[in-house]
Amino acid sequence: MSNVLTYDPYDYAMHENPYPTYALMRETAPIFRNEEVDFWALTRHADVYAAGRDHTTYSNSHGVSLELWSKDIAKRQSFIAMDPPDHTHFRALISRAFTPRRVTELEPRIRQITRHYLHTALDTGGDFDFIADFAQNIPADVISELVGVPAADRRQILHWSNESLHREEGSGAINASSANATRKLQGYYQQLIADRRTHPGDDMVSALIAAEIDGERLSDADIGAVLLLLGVAGNESTTKILGNAWYQAARHPAQRNIAFRPGRIGDWVEETLRYDSSGQMIARLVTRDVEWHDTVVPAGSRLLLIFAAANHDPRVFPEPDAFDLDRDTSKAIAFGTGPHFCLGAALARLETRIVLEELVAAVQEDYDVGTPTRMHHPSIRGFRSLPTTIKPR
Repeated sequence: MSNVLTYDPYDYAMHENPYPTYALMRETAPIFRNEEVDFWALTRHADVYAAGRDHTTYSNSHGVSLELWSKDIAKRQSFIAMDPPDHTHFRALISRAFTPRRVTELEPRIRQITRHYLHTALDTGGDFDFIADFAQNIPADVISELVGVPAADRRQILHWSNESLHREEGSGAINASSANATRKLQGYYQQLIADRRTHPGDDMVSALIAAEIDGERLSDADIGAVLLLLGVAGNESTTKILGNAWYQAARHPAQRNIAFRPGRIGDWVEETLRYDSSGQMIARLVTRDVEWHDTVVPAGSRLLLIFAAANHDPRVFPEPDAFDLDRDTSKAIAFGTGPHFCLGAALARLETRIVLEELVAAVQEDYDVGTPTRMHHPSIRGFRSLPTTIKPR
C-alpha cells in the first residue's frame, strides 16, 4: 500500500472531489485500511457488488454508517439496520407503498408539485437557488404526503431533516444541533402516530399501525423508526441527485445539449447516478474472517462498500471520469445491490425524471450555475446551495 494514500470520509476537503482518491484506492489498495478511524474499504466494482449481495458475511446489524455504529441502531434506523429474516418482514410491509404500480400512480401529483415550485422559482426573474428554493421542496412534499404529514408542517420537517444530517469535520460526530433536530423529528412522528391511532387516514402511518409481522402489531417505536428513515432518506436522496444532475450538465455543455434533446432525460438521470451519485457508500459488519486481495479482514471489522468508487471502475466503465450520456450504465450500483437494494430507488428515479422534464420544457438550455455550497456528510454527496440563472422559454 502506498504511504501517500490517505482516505478519511470525515475530511471536508475529501468531499469536494473524492474520485481521484477512489482511483488510487482501486489500483493500489483495493482493500484499504484506515487504522485511525478503524475501518476497511472496498472500491472495485466486482468486490463491492459481491460483498453487497452477501448479507450473511457482511451484516447490516450495526447500521450503515460509521458515525452511528451501534448494535442497537435498528431502534433508530429500522429495517436498513437489520438482516434477513427481520429485514425481509419489515421491508415487505414498507414496500407496499413503493410497488411499481403505486409509484407510477404518483406521477401526476409529482408533476403538479414540481410545476408549483418551478413557477415560483421562475417568478424570481431567473435567479434562484436550485436546491433551497426549488429541488428540496419536491421530494419533501412527496414523501410527506405518502407518510401523512400535514402541509403546514412540511417546511419544519424538511428543516429538521437537513439539520439532522450535519457531521463534524474530522470526527463525523453528531453535534448538538443535529442531535436536537433528530429528537424533534422523533417527537413529531410520535405525535403523528398517536393522532393516527385515534383518527386513521389513507396514509403510511395508518397503514403501519394496522400492519402485522408474524401476527404482532408494530410498536410506536418501530413505526417511528420507519418514519424517521423514510422522512430523511426520502428528502435527501432525490434532492442531491437533482442538484448533481443540474450541476454536472452545466459543467459539461456538450452533454447538456444531449440531455435537453427529446427522449434523453432518462440517460441524464442514469449517468448522473453513475458519475456523481448522492449515495457514496454504506458500512457493513464483517461476521467472519475473510480474505480480500491477499489480506485478511478479521471478523468484527467495519467494512465500507464504496459504491461511488465502484461506479468509476475502468474495468466496467470505459473512461469512467467522463460524464457521457451515451454510455452503458446498466452495471452501475448507485442504489446498492442484494436484499438491501434501496427501497425508494424507483420513486427517486421517477421524481428526478419528472423534475428534469419540467425544467427542460420550461427553461432554455444555456442556464448558468454559480458557486455551490456543498453538504458535508461521509456518505451523502450533494449541495446545500446551488445558485442558478435561467431564461424561461
